[in-house]
Amino acid sequence: MAEAAVPDTSGLAEAITDPHAEFTKERFEVELEFLQCLANPWYINIIAQQGYFDKPEFINYLNYLQYWKKPEYVKFVVYPHALAFLDLLQTKEFREEIKK
Repeated sequence: MAEAAVPDTSGLAEAITDPHAEFTKERFEVELEFLQCLANPWYINIIAQQGYFDKPEFINYLNYLQYWKKPEYVKFVVYPHALAFLDLLQTKEFREEIKK
């Protein structure tokens, strides 16, 4: 049986304890967890049907999450296809189609 890959968290402690760090540990974890939920197309469909993609503030939040593609953050992403879905969610056409 193959072992599950464990992400490299070597830079996490420094990023969280740095007084100039942009994120708190809790915010980091919540945003990472939400991003990884986007790896599930059924989850995306559910939030689409609930009208989240009709809210400009939610679309802005999806755009904000693009920072996870930066090398210092991407190493924490366990499901990299979540980033592909995040890219797709930047387009109105995809957001409309996923509602169906």
